[in-house]
Formats: sequence, C-alpha cells, structure tokens
Amino acid sequence: MAAKGIQFQLNYIGEVLGDVAGGMRQGSIYDNRLELCIDADLEKLFGWQGAALHANGYEIGGNGLSRSYVGNLLTVSNIEALSTTRLYEAWFEQKLDGDKIAVRIGQLGADTEFLMSTYAGLFINGTFGWPNITASDLPSGGPAYPLATPSIRLKLTPSDQFAFLLGLFDGDPAGPGSGNPQERDLNGVNFRVTDPPLLIGEGQYSYNLNPDAGLAGTVKLGTWTHFGTFADERFDTAGLPLASPASNGIAQRLSGDYGVYSVIDQMIYHLPGDDPAKGVGVFVRISASPDDRNLVSFYADAGINFNGVIASRPNDSFGLGLAYARISDSVSAAEEDAVYFSGVQRPVQDYEAALELTYQAQIVPGWTIQPDFQYIFHPGRHIANPFDPTGAAIPNAAVVGVRTTINY
Repeated sequence: MAAKGIQFQLNYIGEVLGDVAGGMRQGSIYDNRLELCIDADLEKLFGWQGAALHANGYEIGGNGLSRSYVGNLLTVSNIEALSTTRLYEAWFEQKLDGDKIAVRIGQLGADTEFLMSTYAGLFINGTFGWPNITASDLPSGGPAYPLATPSIRLKLTPSDQFAFLLGLFDGDPAGPGSGNPQERDLNGVNFRVTDPPLLIGEGQYSYNLNPDAGLAGTVKLGTWTHFGTFADERFDTAGLPLASPASNGIAQRLSGDYGVYSVIDQMIYHLPGDDPAKGVGVFVRISASPDDRNLVSFYADAGINFNGVIASRPNDSFGLGLAYARISDSVSAAEEDAVYFSGVQRPVQDYEAALELTYQAQIVPGWTIQPDFQYIFHPGRHIANPFDPTGAAIPNAAVVGVRTTINY
C-alpha cells in the first residue's frame, strides 16, 4: 500500500510511574497510549502533485500520576490524559513551488511544529514537549496534546537553512467552561471555529547542516497572540484587590494575551561517522508572557543529550533536563492579599521546577525501554496539599518509572 501512496503506523507507549517521596501522596500508576496514524500521498494515489492527507488518533488508558499523586503543573508524563478514544490531527496539505511553500488546513496541534526542541523530545515530562507556560496560560491549554483544533498553517522554506511558520488556530480547543477541558471535548470532535483566534509565528535558522562544516544547530524565534479577553489575576473591575472584602468579586477583563519565545538546539560534539544525529547535543528554551493575566509569566528549560556515544550500545540515548516555571507576580500578590485580608496563613504560589534524568535503550529496531527519574520542586507551584489537614504546602516529589515504546 505504501507503493500506492498509503501508509499506516501504530505506536504504543506504556509506562509504570511512581511517586516514591513527597507530592500530595505516594502511589504508582500504569498508563498507556495506542496511536494509529494514516498518511496518504495524493500524488501517488491520483496524480495530484504536492498534495497529502494525514490523520492520527489515540486510545488512551490508565490514570495520571500528576493529577492523582504528585499534584504538579509540569506533568510527569507527556502521554497523561483522560482515558478515552480520541481523534487528534486530521489535515490536508498542499505543497507548491518545489515544496518551498506548504499550506496545511484541518484539525491541527500546534505542538507538532511550534515551540519545539528536537533534543527535548527524549524526555518523558510533558513540559519538554508543549511547554508549561503555554499549557497554563492559553484557554484549555492551547492546541496541543490531547486537544487539537481547526486551524490553518503556512510554511515557507526558501532554503535548507531558513523556514518560517505561521499558524492560525481556534483559540479554545475545548470551549469555555469549568473543570478539566478534556471532559468538554472527550473524543476530539468538537471542531470549534467560533472562539477568538490564536496566531503563532515562528522563524527558524539551521546552520552547519553538513557535518564537515562544523557542529550543527538550529535557532528558533517566535511569538503568539490570542485575541480573546482574559481575567486580571489580582484586581476587580473597580481596581480593588479581588481578595478585599470591599471587592465586587468580578475580575477586571483584559484585552488579548501574548507571549514570546526562543529555542536553541546545538550539537556540541559529533561522533565520528556518517550519522549526523550521533553525538552530544544541548537545548535551551525561554518564554515570557504578561504578569497581569497569566498564571505563568516566565518559563525556561534546558538539557543535554548523549545519542549513540556508548560504543557497545550505539542506538541508545540518555540525557538530563531541567525545567522552570515562574508564577506571575500578580498571582503571588493576589494570594498575599488573601492572607492579609483573611488573616489566615497559607502557602503562596511562587514557582515549580522539574529535573529529569532518563535513559532510552533500544531493544530491537522499533522497540525501546526507558528508565526515568524525576524530581519535582514545589509541586503545584507551592500550594496547600489537599491531603494534609494542616494546610502545609505539597512537598517536593521524587518520581521513578519505566516506559516502553513500540513503533510499527
């Protein structure tokens, strides 16, 4: 069927993760995700030059360690989601001018192309994929796993070194409401198109693409703008603190939201040989958004990867990553207001950070096993533990686990 233009792929991820110290409470979970991908090359099928179709969906099972035990923002697993059968992406793409122009339209996830680091893809913690600043600040977490949304994306690739992406997304994949956004779009078929839009633009520059020219790297600069309205995190419509007894309790409405970000992937050592991916690489991502309307105002992550550097295990990778999300000053000040006006002491949100050490071992081509260790600082950004009657903050958490991945 591939020769005729149709390709199928099955990907399975299963993992056992345990909170062995700290967090809301100790415990372990098993969760899993089966993915089916279908790609159709319309040129091979019908002679339609440069056209393609893609769709993928998930069968998600198990319980999430972050929501059930750790209580943190930087989700321990990048597959954690509510158990369901879910459509993710479904799109049509047309390439023009020798593939230098590509237009994609349909249901898209921004996390497949925007804000992404190649080296960060090794890690299990979800923030190394779609970063926590956008997951926390955008309505319903933004157009990212497990919630895609109707969108259109333009990609310009004038040369191998430069690429420019522009994406226009429905601004609220699940739609407004309380509770978990995934419950409002349980199967990924809401197809919302009436919400204020989200616009993302990104420029990419890659250099030393030939290993003989030097160590390869990529720099990305981007920005996003949301055209909706957002609640002020601290003040009401009269300009009083929301925690004040004199407040009317209605948060001031602010027009729009935005963020800026940068991503750097840099190889610092290339293993002698023909494979350009083998060696040691580092990544850094930084992003910022306004204080007054967002939970997270600054985010940064960084890490180092070792790929194929062990002679006896040439297909293994291991790495160390660190992520940091700073709670906005407005959120922290609002909680200090609440302590002042109520006279009741409680933890005040400040930041959350995650450290991850992971090793991915290839058993046979298409099958890997990945032991993993994570340490979560200030789980839940230093909030009271709902399982502690004293109201103490959730303690730092240690997480261990192992993942198996099968790609067919």
